Amino acid sequence: MSCYLKRGGIMSRSLFQICVLATVLTVAHTCYEEMHRQMASSFHLLHQFHSQQQQQQQHQHRPSSNGQLLYEGNRDFALRLYKHMETPRSKNLFFSPLSISTALAALSLGAEGETNQQIFSGLGFGNPNIAKEQVHQAFQSLLEDLRSKMAVELKTGTALFLKETLKPHLEFLENLKRFYSSDGFTTDFTKTAEATEMINNYVKEKTNGKINKMLESVNPDTLMVLLSYIYFKGKWEIPFDPRATMQDIFWVDTYTPVFVQMMFNKDHFSVCHDYTLSTSVLQLHFTNSISMMLALPQNNLQELEAKISPNDVSKWQQCMRKSEYSIYVPKLSIKTSYALKDVLSTLGMSKMFRPDADFRRISEDQIFVSEAVHQATLDVDETGATAAAVTGLMGVPGSYRPSLILKFNRPFMVFIISDDTNSILFMGKIQNPAEK
Repeated sequence: MSCYLKRGGIMSRSLFQICVLATVLTVAHTCYEEMHRQMASSFHLLHQFHSQQQQQQQHQHRPSSNGQLLYEGNRDFALRLYKHMETPRSKNLFFSPLSISTALAALSLGAEGETNQQIFSGLGFGNPNIAKEQVHQAFQSLLEDLRSKMAVELKTGTALFLKETLKPHLEFLENLKRFYSSDGFTTDFTKTAEATEMINNYVKEKTNGKINKMLESVNPDTLMVLLSYIYFKGKWEIPFDPRATMQDIFWVDTYTPVFVQMMFNKDHFSVCHDYTLSTSVLQLHFTNSISMMLALPQNNLQELEAKISPNDVSKWQQCMRKSEYSIYVPKLSIKTSYALKDVLSTLGMSKMFRPDADFRRISEDQIFVSEAVHQATLDVDETGATAAAVTGLMGVPGSYRPSLILKFNRPFMVFIISDDTNSILFMGKIQNPAEK
């Protein structure tokens, strides 16, 4: 997600790759005053501080309740965000709620008053008994845990591009580095082509070329661009045989068939049959406790979307059990892009987009967010590897014997989950696999 702040006026050919950018902030002024002091000293101090913080973080104790608080808040935010991201019924939807929430949480470090409160409440942390420091520590711990998963290719982080003449508060930079390991760069946004290329090249490198054009261009009035990214490339525990892949029909709706490349496999897979939601959920494992869940409703996708709750995702993981299944899953290659200003405003975070937003902890300048943009890609093919499995049982009515065939030939929901935390890294719906 990328957020633009204005002055007060204002994956290779592997089986599975995902890239996401969460926030770019463009900053502009209502009453513009040129800053004359340079940023070099601030970033010099910031890098010194980061070295010191890395040593402290290794010994810092964080209560486990912090993590649980974050995971529950993130699941709630993910589902609320999903239900407000309007797309045509025939279009796919795919995004990273973690990337978006990380960017917003990082932004909140610079917010005060109602602006700060709206961001925290919108993220699901509005309880006054929840200390904001706890939330940032929980994000820090989660991001460090994800980066430690060396058996998979997973990269996540944030970056801050600052106008050369802007003098941000050092505490904001320090906290951004401390909690979110943010990279920092000074940028001359008046040279729009060069600034745009600099940001896009950074994104391209961090996402292994999967997102190569995050921004079309930057406004010369931009003061700051804050972005959050996540890149994941994993392999199946049980690979699909490419020789078994064949052309098949996928029903976008009752009257709209499209031809897709359908992968096939027959093996022991983890499946949960949720009778309350009339949905079968297949869990496909990657290495190091990351998995993809595909939720196939018995009736129509809109019914599942209306009923699903944050607790259902955790319930599915707990009720998984292994049995022999024949599974049919379409190959996917999807790219999505979203402007999030209206969505986030609907979720109660409108203040940050108004000229009277309060970001005094970033700078003395009167600044506000002009836009928030998000891009994601998803590629799925036959390649496989190893991963940890999470299994469980759920009560099954004695008179019902589920079919041992799961064919994803109609719209379904998709989740990429960190199994050990139940954190939703990515989610969406596949309405039409033939759509690029």
